[in-house]
Parts: sequence; structure tokens; C-alpha cells
Amino acid sequence: MPKFLAVYTMKAEDLARFRHLSKAEQDAIDAEGIPKWIAWEERNAGAIVHRGGMVGRTTRVTPSGIAPATNAICGYLVVEAESAEAAAGLFLDHPHMTVFPGDGVDIMPLVTELPA
Repeated sequence: MPKFLAVYTMKAEDLARFRHLSKAEQDAIDAEGIPKWIAWEERNAGAIVHRGGMVGRTTRVTPSGIAPATNAICGYLVVEAESAEAAAGLFLDHPHMTVFPGDGVDIMPLVTELPA
């Protein structure tokens, strides 16, 4: 079955807005979102190949050297599905967007897979 990389995205301004909430407000969002995230993973366990994780600041390597960079990527996981549309459908109700300030999930087919 085809595998797809699912990349969680979040706009910098949305993350900044979340970080400017009080600790109590952030904790309330976490208290709602984390159980929903766990439930989402349990519902979709059969499709999840690699749980991935959340990621931090970006460092970019180019022919010019190494430098800090920015992008909207904040996490990832790998799922199996019949098609990109089916993989995308798994994320329609994901708490990344329904509770947390995430703005989307990008779905990309894995066209090659190297051995571990």
C-alpha cells in the first residue's frame, strides 16, 4: 500500500499568538487537544506507519553554508493509504487544526523508500 508523508504546518503568527496566551489558556488548550490527538492516533492506528513527531527551529544547509531558516513545518508522520486523497481524509478532523493553532497538513507520497 502506498505511504505518504504528512507534514503538520503552522503559520509563525499563529504560533506567536498561542505563545502569548497566558499559561492557564495554553494549558486549557493542551488539556482539550492532547486527549483528542491521542484519540485521533488510536482511531487511525492501522494507517500510521511512523508516528513521527513535532519539530523545532530550522537550520538550512546550502552551497553558501549553514544558516537559521524559517518554514511552516512543525511536525510530521507517515501513513499508509490507497491514495493521497484517502491519506488526506484521515486528517480532516485532526486536532492540529481543530484545537491547536495549526493551519494545515501537507500530504506527499513517498516515491522512494530507503532501507533503515
